[in-house]
Amino acid sequence: MDTVKRVCQHCGKPIHGRPDKKFCDDACRNTFNNQQNAITTNLIRNINHALKRNRHILAGLIPEGEKLAKTTREKLIREGFNFRYFTHVYQNQKGNLYHYCYDFGYLGLEGDWFLIVRGKE
Repeated sequence: MDTVKRVCQHCGKPIHGRPDKKFCDDACRNTFNNQQNAITTNLIRNINHALKRNRHILAGLIPEGEKLAKTTREKLIREGFNFRYFTHVYQNQKGNLYHYCYDFGYLGLEGDWFLIVRGKE
């Protein structure tokens, strides 16, 4: 017979049943795993939120039917744009480096100006 008392890893209640069981019920198992993953999940959620916000800001600066526009760093920052977050970079044949937030990108120009571009689908 099993003489070692097994307890739930989340709440500490005694466990009955299979010898490899770690939690007393599904609620404890879910709560324990959610707490373990909370830091990573929140980090990913915050980064995705910043990326979506950046994309929305870039998309709003290009007039309907156009493929590009110009704006200033000040306007982007005022809108809430975060330059730390972008999905990928693209270097064209001239060596210009575009930073993209999904399908919208920006290229730094002289004097804190930026060229905003709509990516090709």
